[in-house]
Amino acid sequence: MNEYEEIIMQLITNSGDARSSCLKAIRSARKGDFAEADALLAKTKESLSLAHKTQTTLIQNEMKGESFPVSLLIIHAQDHLMNAITMRDLATEIIEILKAKTH
Repeated sequence: MNEYEEIIMQLITNSGDARSSCLKAIRSARKGDFAEADALLAKTKESLSLAHKTQTTLIQNEMKGESFPVSLLIIHAQDHLMNAITMRDLATEIIEILKAKTH
């Protein structure tokens, strides 16, 4: 695996971790464990921050003329990131709704 592919795999891994944390957060909130849900959302934020940092590295490299061919792998990575961001937004809203219902 070359350096470019390793960077892309970091993007996929961190995005996937964020998405998984979102789902776990929703499940915890459904059980009424809002402290755990909030902790998992914080973990989501960390994973997305790492993913975004990786994406920024790819963009900066391209701006320096170090572009790489567009591949199915980079498209897949970008798809993972966008899905994770959407999941974070939805999970946050769902958890807030569940919190409001219990108070």
